[in-house]
Amino acid sequence: MSVPAVPGAITADQVVATARSIAAVQDGEGGVPWPEGHIDAWNHVECLMAMTVAGLRDEARRGYDWLARYQRQDGSWPMKVAGGEPVEKGGESNHAAYVAVGVWHDLLVTGDEAFAASMWPMVTRALDFVVGLQTTRGEIVWERDEHGVPAAYALLTGSASIYQGLRSGVLLGERLGDPQPDWELAADRLGHVLAAHPEAFADKSRFSMDWYYPVLGGAVRGSEGEKRIEEEWDTFVVPDLGVRCVSDQPWVTGAESCELVLTLDAMGDRDRALRVFADMQHLRHEDGSYWTGWQFVNEKHFPHERSAYTAAAVILAADALSGATPGAAIFRDAGDHEVRITGDCGCEHARA
Repeated sequence: MSVPAVPGAITADQVVATARSIAAVQDGEGGVPWPEGHIDAWNHVECLMAMTVAGLRDEARRGYDWLARYQRQDGSWPMKVAGGEPVEKGGESNHAAYVAVGVWHDLLVTGDEAFAASMWPMVTRALDFVVGLQTTRGEIVWERDEHGVPAAYALLTGSASIYQGLRSGVLLGERLGDPQPDWELAADRLGHVLAAHPEAFADKSRFSMDWYYPVLGGAVRGSEGEKRIEEEWDTFVVPDLGVRCVSDQPWVTGAESCELVLTLDAMGDRDRALRVFADMQHLRHEDGSYWTGWQFVNEKHFPHERSAYTAAAVILAADALSGATPGAAIFRDAGDHEVRITGDCGCEHARA
């Protein structure tokens, strides 16, 4: 397996150095924390995927052991774990769903079906937890609190990521000989809501993630995806610097920049994907880690930290652009499945 490299932006040796910067902050149990010290399952999985891409398989597998250790009986993970203890005890639906993306990615990259099979019970519990939070309309609410009460609303970015998680889980089940038609049905229902029912989600439109994630997660592609990206391009993309985290602040962030790179690559827009990837390299530190963001009016790194999840997004974007590993197309392929409308939701799209 080769290591990703993107000419003019990042070398294979630099990718490995970036992966080692992630491993350097991994704790004794295999958890990969945020700079402030807590661990959440979504960002943790992203870091495991990046280390797998760069060949740090042992470190990644320790991270999957962490997931198995901290999964709860209902299939969820605490929102935040610090010092081995849950400090925010609710369970987020998108955190649980992303575990399926991670295990499917590991199988694509390593070909290790035995490992995937060993993780399968964890994945099934996680996605059953997720599907249990789906509403009648089809969106998936963002959490179940520590008392077991579902949230009153759904988040667009989270649901878009969940869509990819459900599709990954379906593919993984088919590979392992344990098909999951209920997850496929849930993904179709969710995909339709993501594409046709913006009113189903809380308004977080100032965040760039709400702009590109329906495309990145695979629910909105083709002409509708292209239209969505064009509509807010000038709002969020800062030439030569990267992508804003929020529309109303002069602040570009590395993770959002690289997720837009993955989105553009998934759309087949390689030229702009390469340009954004090259633009965000100003956030690279000499040790291979990446600053979280840059406040371009004050000309300061903000927050003043280097985050493992940013490094992970860089590596996954580099892999997508280079096609170096068998998992390089995991985001591109998330949009391969045509969303089937099941039942009549009453909207014009469904009647058509």
